Amino acid sequence: VFGLSSVAQVVLGRGDFGQQLSINLGFGIGVTMGVHAAGGISGAHLNAAITLTHCILGNLPWRKLPAYLIGQFLGSFTAAATVFGLYYDALYDYTDGNFTVTGPTATASIFSTYPAPYISLLGGFFTEFMGTVMLLLGILIIHDEKNNGALKGTQALLTGILVLGIGLGMGLNTGYAINPSRDLPPRVFTAIAGWGMDVFTAGHHWWWVPVTAPILGSLAGVLIHKLFIDFHNQPVPQSGNEKGQTVVEAS
Repeated sequence: VFGLSSVAQVVLGRGDFGQQLSINLGFGIGVTMGVHAAGGISGAHLNAAITLTHCILGNLPWRKLPAYLIGQFLGSFTAAATVFGLYYDALYDYTDGNFTVTGPTATASIFSTYPAPYISLLGGFFTEFMGTVMLLLGILIIHDEKNNGALKGTQALLTGILVLGIGLGMGLNTGYAINPSRDLPPRVFTAIAGWGMDVFTAGHHWWWVPVTAPILGSLAGVLIHKLFIDFHNQPVPQSGNEKGQTVVEAS
């Protein structure tokens, strides 16, 4: 809700009610609040790529995967519907009731990501891949108590700042989805709500890139952290290991 509504305000306000920084801040604040809201209950699994990575690594039972994915899908889909209702009148005024994916009054990008006109499919894939690599590296570092982990209670804020940093540096090419759960459900909503199937064909059928690239980027981020940081960490007392394992699972 924070992220999508910030995009809506910037686009529909024609630049008079915020800029790109507003969008980055909105998503950063949303992630921080999401981690605070769900961290103690489910470990704050807000990202399908990270959830799948935890299952592959054995940190999360596979039987829990459907519940997490359904929860992520419903949350993101409902957020898109909420922002649509919140800004329906502004959307109608901005587009004269013609909801389009491309063109001078395109509004589909309020809800999901689309590649910049100059970017190739491969370039867009690499952007999403690298953005997710940095996301995973950052999350693992924040929660790495064997190295130089964040102070207790600051993890949610630092995760939000991490997302803000990714948006500030890697948002130009693709809008930095870095999360299948953030991109696909709102895209499904827009297909239903009036934008049609163009949301799946635009950008050379772009929709599958924000689904697959973050999964591969998540796995690569874990591998890089393991090879260059975790293998070189000093051992800690058993009690510290137990505590660290809990925190890493919660990430």
